[in-house]
Amino acid sequence: MNNYELMVIFTPVLSEEDFKAAQKKYTDLIAENGGSTVHSNPWGLKSLAYPIQKKTTGIYWVLQFTASADFNEKLKIQMLRDEQIMRHMITKLDKYAVEYNAKKLMGVSTLIQQKAEA
Repeated sequence: MNNYELMVIFTPVLSEEDFKAAQKKYTDLIAENGGSTVHSNPWGLKSLAYPIQKKTTGIYWVLQFTASADFNEKLKIQMLRDEQIMRHMITKLDKYAVEYNAKKLMGVSTLIQQKAEA
């Protein structure tokens, strides 16, 4: 099992219920294929750096999950078929990124943050 981070930009015309349904759809897809969700972080509506499909805003969602290596292709195909998704990116996390994310979720400040506060 590998650790991954998924970032999705949904179309800004989704209602709150549709956004939650889309999140549940993909977390269920991960669970059905033997993976597990580590952390879900809906960022909400944000401005885009450049227009995508003539839209200047999008609803962001970041999901950390574990899954087998062959699952990413299935996930990618599902996201390309979904008209609610404007962009997506799947990133494989190395052990340092996993450790950093775990510390961040636990509320432990990192060395960089401590230096910035000083």
